[in-house]
Amino acid sequence: MADIGAVDVVDANPTFGGRRMQSPAPPPTYALEDYNDLEDHHFEYHMKHKERGVAIIINNEEFESRTGMGSRTGSSVDRDNLQKVLKFVGFKDIRVKNNLRQKDMINLMQDVASENHKDRDCLFVAMLSHGDEEGIYGTDYPIGYEELMAPFKECKSLVGKPKIFVVQACRGDKLDDGSTYKQDALPTSQKQYRISKESDFLVAYSVVPGHYSWRNVQKGSWFMQAFCQVMLRDGRRLELVELLTRVNRMVSYTFQSNASIMSMTDKKQSPCITSMLTKRLYFA
Repeated sequence: MADIGAVDVVDANPTFGGRRMQSPAPPPTYALEDYNDLEDHHFEYHMKHKERGVAIIINNEEFESRTGMGSRTGSSVDRDNLQKVLKFVGFKDIRVKNNLRQKDMINLMQDVASENHKDRDCLFVAMLSHGDEEGIYGTDYPIGYEELMAPFKECKSLVGKPKIFVVQACRGDKLDDGSTYKQDALPTSQKQYRISKESDFLVAYSVVPGHYSWRNVQKGSWFMQAFCQVMLRDGRRLELVELLTRVNRMVSYTFQSNASIMSMTDKKQSPCITSMLTKRLYFA
């Protein structure tokens, strides 16, 4: 439980914004949570609203010559399989956008963030494109992930609700040679809270920072193949982070590159989960 009689300071920095910290403000008028008062049901998102929510799929497959990026053959397979998954876990409002420019991607995020999500469980955004260490590509220019997610941090009707981002894109040009090992034998409450704007986001990246993300031209990307298979089998039974952990395992254990260039053959990949979720998420 927070001690409102104590003064909080910025760690290892006696000043804030170039000025000395001022006297503490009066005690807050909103509730502060005590972990010891919580029961198991407090740690599960309410997923029984009138609607599951908006699901967006951005599928960028063809790129302008200025980007230096080639066609992403096989991405349409990911797009189509992902639509099946989203329907399976209860989404009805699925908005598919193909080959968006940078500005179109920004406008789309801003438009959806301006909607009223009061009667919706969550938000789901999938971005399938080229990428690098800094962000993801529109068909003309790259854009940072933070700029795409920022509008939802200001969306009042999504506060306290899960905002899920799934990203299929490279995050660099490193190759993973792999390693070998031998395996060993919701109730309603009238209390009002303030929470961080960064809370309740989850970003599932297809690969760890700095590395290539692999895609098969017939079957689609490794990550989306695994994501769709896991979700179609267990997506209405298991919790989301556990599902994504299984996706991590499937990509790491099941896939290995078979490229026309020898130096690109027999490579591995590991997805990456960045979670700011504050509760368990079930699509049951």
